[in-house]
Amino acid sequence: MRCRKLGLLLWRKTHRGRGVAPQRRRPERHLIRLGRSGSSLAGLLAVGLLLATAVRAEPEGIEPVGTLGAMGSDTLAGLMLRWGEQLTERHPGIRLQLQTSGSASAPPALAAGTTRLGPMSRPMREVEREAFIARHGYPPVEIEIARDALAVVVHRHHPLTALDRPTLDAIFSRTRRCGAEQAITHWSQLGFESPPGRIELHGRNLASGTYGLFRQRALCGGEYRRALNEHPGSAAVVAAVGETRSAIGYAGLNHLTPSVKALALVDDQGVLRRPTVEAVRHGDYPLSRSLYLYLNLPPEGTLPGPERAFLDLVLSPAGQASVTSLGFVALPDNRLAGQRRRLGLAPLGAE
Repeated sequence: MRCRKLGLLLWRKTHRGRGVAPQRRRPERHLIRLGRSGSSLAGLLAVGLLLATAVRAEPEGIEPVGTLGAMGSDTLAGLMLRWGEQLTERHPGIRLQLQTSGSASAPPALAAGTTRLGPMSRPMREVEREAFIARHGYPPVEIEIARDALAVVVHRHHPLTALDRPTLDAIFSRTRRCGAEQAITHWSQLGFESPPGRIELHGRNLASGTYGLFRQRALCGGEYRRALNEHPGSAAVVAAVGETRSAIGYAGLNHLTPSVKALALVDDQGVLRRPTVEAVRHGDYPLSRSLYLYLNLPPEGTLPGPERAFLDLVLSPAGQASVTSLGFVALPDNRLAGQRRRLGLAPLGAE
């Protein structure tokens, strides 16, 4: 009820004199929203300004109340929503409002001040950090929230089982910076009679951190072939590859289904690496990655109550259990403990 009154008060301040009646609030279960890439920038700015007034620091011992705005990675959408549900169970006065336009959307939204939480499936680039610093005078805070990997996938009945990086690059890129002598466009070039015909390529779109990471790690920083079919999410990549025997693609490990087969990769030392949990946790698999949450937090500043509650959950055993249940790889305890200290959160196990 308190959250409902807060929303009505904010509406009255925002719409006073416009002669428009407030719309009826949706049922509580829909207050954790997932936005897609079609959201307009103007709408995001309006939401961000509203959230800036709704989120506030709470005195110690006071139940935090507010709306948490987050914008960024599609890869992290399911995990962020799961954490949002857990957060509302713990603190009924807090709601998570999520926009998932891709990792590239997080830095400008953080710099503009339209969101204070930016989930990303890649590290922030230097130019993005500089834009934030130019606006705020201090850098964003980077928090590792989980670990993941990109899997190269083919149809479940495809005979291929492993690839080295030059061959993978020759399949996906037009630049072949990893050392292959010629492009590979047909499965017959790899010695397979079936499936016949050209290789069908599937991957992520330009806004995705997954797109950029695969380009850097698998293509040695080269350029994709123009034949790449780009998708807004990893689930769509997996679905497309699972329907076509001649296809190959890459996707986040947690999106794999029985319709596809994840290939082993040969590392630079010639060792065959599979995308197992242990290989991802220790970084042995060549396409392992960390997943991040970026914060707009001034130096010596304190986290507002809702954000503190959210990060306390994310960096806890309960939050990391959700990481595992959704197919990602949980952080080791020493990593959790170090980040909690940096944010001023209570140590794990403390009363």
